[in-house]
Amino acid sequence: MPERDNKRKYTDKQKRMAKHIEESYEEKGVSKDEAEARAWATVNKETGGGRRTGGSGQGMSKSEEHRRRSGAAKKGWANRRRRSS
Repeated sequence: MPERDNKRKYTDKQKRMAKHIEESYEEKGVSKDEAEARAWATVNKETGGGRRTGGSGQGMSKSEEHRRRSGAAKKGWANRRRRSS
């Protein structure tokens, strides 16, 4: 099971962002633990999580990703591509 508090996959910029958000919450009177949890949740929401490479290597190729899309998503993508031409 992966460690939950391991922040090695985050860039320095993401770590600075989380620290700043955490300090803001603490100034508002939120407990340290809660402030840290909210800060990392915010960083994950805004940046999509850890950005450094590595991990399980279980990502999908573009062709696999394309096959898994729903019919509506495929149709919408085709329409947008056709209109932009």
